[in-house]
Amino acid sequence: MNQETKSIKKNPAVMGAEDGIEDYVARAQFMRESLGKSQTITDTMISILGSFDNRLSTLESAMRPTQVKTHAFRQAHENIDNTLKAAEVVLTQFDVPRQVENKVLQGPKNDLNGFLVAVDLLHSNVEYLMLNRGLKASDTALNQARDLFAKGMGRLEEEFRTLLTNHSKPADPARLTEAVPSQGKQLDLPQATPGNDGEEVKLLLTNTPHNDKAANPLVLPILIPPRIVPQLSEMAQRLVASGQHQQCLKIYRDVRASTLEQTLRKLGVEKLGKDDVAKLPWESLEGKITSWLQYMRIAVKLLFAAERKLCDQIWFRLDPYREKCFADVTDSSLHMLLSFGEAIAKSKKTPEKLFVLLDMYETMRDLQPEIEVVFAGEAATGMQDAATGLIKRLGQTAKDTFADFEDAVDKDSTKSVVPDGTVHMLTSYVINYVKFLLDYQNTLNELFSEGEMEERSPSYLASATMRIMQVLQSNLEGKSKLYKDPAMSHLFLMNNIHYMVKSVRRSEAKDMLGDDWIQRQRRIVQQHAASYQRAAWNKVLQYITGSGGGSSDMGGSSTQSGVSKSQLKERLKGFSLTFEDLYQRQTQWTIPDNDLRDAVRLQVQEVVLPAYRSFIKRHSSYIEAGKSLNKYVKYTPDDLERMLNELFEGKSRQPRQSGQPGAVVR
Repeated sequence: MNQETKSIKKNPAVMGAEDGIEDYVARAQFMRESLGKSQTITDTMISILGSFDNRLSTLESAMRPTQVKTHAFRQAHENIDNTLKAAEVVLTQFDVPRQVENKVLQGPKNDLNGFLVAVDLLHSNVEYLMLNRGLKASDTALNQARDLFAKGMGRLEEEFRTLLTNHSKPADPARLTEAVPSQGKQLDLPQATPGNDGEEVKLLLTNTPHNDKAANPLVLPILIPPRIVPQLSEMAQRLVASGQHQQCLKIYRDVRASTLEQTLRKLGVEKLGKDDVAKLPWESLEGKITSWLQYMRIAVKLLFAAERKLCDQIWFRLDPYREKCFADVTDSSLHMLLSFGEAIAKSKKTPEKLFVLLDMYETMRDLQPEIEVVFAGEAATGMQDAATGLIKRLGQTAKDTFADFEDAVDKDSTKSVVPDGTVHMLTSYVINYVKFLLDYQNTLNELFSEGEMEERSPSYLASATMRIMQVLQSNLEGKSKLYKDPAMSHLFLMNNIHYMVKSVRRSEAKDMLGDDWIQRQRRIVQQHAASYQRAAWNKVLQYITGSGGGSSDMGGSSTQSGVSKSQLKERLKGFSLTFEDLYQRQTQWTIPDNDLRDAVRLQVQEVVLPAYRSFIKRHSSYIEAGKSLNKYVKYTPDDLERMLNELFEGKSRQPRQSGQPGAVVR
């Protein structure tokens, strides 16, 4: 060992490291030995387990035949069980007719639920046997089941008919009417219908507002007691499932359609066609139209809606039979109602029918949304189309009738004059007609604006009303020429035009015709009043003025100009005779409006009385001096005033004599 090695060993640090390495080496050796022992143990365990595996394989091979036999026994047992169960099912199916026979033959009357359970089992039995025709004796069993099922369905069908018939009663008309109260009001228009024959016809007009929705929702009538409806539904389900839907539909249609028609007849509905309508007098026909409006609303809102609800309940989930059933039940009743509307729409057009035509149109138009809901479905398409067609025909007939009315006013050729010069029946008829039309102005404007993109401005009714007023006035001017007395002609025109103006001012027609029209007509009234005064009273004034003028100053110098007593006598005599003649005739004339009558009287007094007072005063010296002249002064100015206040009353009167004839007004 050299000097360097010695020096290392002598170094304590080096010596410590060597000891650590030896310690690690010792530990590693120990671990190696431990791992070697574990491997030995593992190998030993593997060897032992391997020997177990060999033994188990040998055991399994020995037990396999036993397992095969056990499985075979188990499978055979299961097959036997399945066979027994199948046989039990077959035997049970063959025994079903015997089990349910009594219940089926007893029928559904006393135990509907039990009966339905029995026929359901029998129906399933028939289907099973039909699917298993290969079974021995299955045909015999099937025939027995079918025969029994047919008997059961026959009893069910009869019970369906009986139950439906017994509980289908006509609805109470009073309750139906109360549920949908009438909205109509009758308006009397006792004037002549304009026409070439000039006949006087009393109009009874019906104005039915189309906005008739009640504050409370309508309650549908109960057509069949609620407890019966589910029973009928169960029966219908079985009958349809068994293929007897045609018989079931026929029973339901016959019973319910007949009941619905009975309800309508009790309500008052009649089956009237075009020929029947043509034979009815207007008053009777108008009443039937008014009733029809109510019947139609009751039928759609209550009866048809209730029938739809009942069909939906009884024929639930049985489409398409549900829709066909409802259509078959309501078809006859709906067409009975619509046929009357068709007859009216196709009947002879007369002016008084316009209002009922508009009522019918509005009623059908407002019912159309409900008709579309109630009669929804392909089966009821024709019924919807029929209702829509009637609406169109009523609208067109109303338009044609309105146009004919305008022509009738223009061409009215009544030759008889009103003897007292009062308002002509044509005038009052037309004015009332126009006022009633205002209740339908929205509908008329709607009808005449169909197919136009924009609304008319002004409205069609406003334009038509203006034309009607013009043709009426023109017609009246022609009638005024029938009077031989010009004063009577002017009085007649004054009365009639004043009536037109006053009626318009008090109605909504004022807004349509406008203030300008009213002012123009008022000026015409004043012109005729002035013309009447000149034509009637100038003859009288000529005797007391010498000129025929209306001023009290005219002829003031007549006395001073040398009027002789004989001339004065003739004037006084002529004045009295002429005045008496006018008085006798004009007390029989009529100015029906109080204000106008007072105004015309005052206008005459303002002309006649001052002139008469002036005349008497100018010639008072002659009159007082001569007894022969005094007897010709039959009336004082007060007498004249009283007599003038008796004009235009439409009565025959005798001249009123003064208590002191010849009294002179100083």
